[in-house]
Amino acid sequence: MERIGIGMNVRNCKKCGRIFNYVSGMPICPSCREDMEKKFQEVKDYIREHKEAGITEVAEACEVEVRQIKQWVREERLEFSADSPVGIDCELCGAMIRSGRFCEKCKVGMATELGKAIERPKQVKKESKKTDTRENPKMRFLSE
Repeated sequence: MERIGIGMNVRNCKKCGRIFNYVSGMPICPSCREDMEKKFQEVKDYIREHKEAGITEVAEACEVEVRQIKQWVREERLEFSADSPVGIDCELCGAMIRSGRFCEKCKVGMATELGKAIERPKQVKKESKKTDTRENPKMRFLSE
């Protein structure tokens, strides 16, 4: 019998239902992850061979959900060609993009806002204190 250690994150695979030790990423078991990677390679090969294919055609030919292909595009694993009439929407403004989650305009805007948010605070001028003209004002000697 296998013992499950403290701190392990055991989950059921979203695809097949098997129990597995979840580390990160999609909540699918290693076997389903491997199958998904094979499907990705199949989609990639199909796109190379059929440059004019639309997302629906690719999905049907490779037996993959359109949603999964869009996910790969969002992850920047796939990209629509520059002359393609197909794309996905920028998550902020809705502009059509070839890959990723945001258009260039929104990326620049977010980077600018982030830069402003983490800008170092300006140093406050210290108030001038009365200066002690003695040689070493902090050290004192007692007279003998």
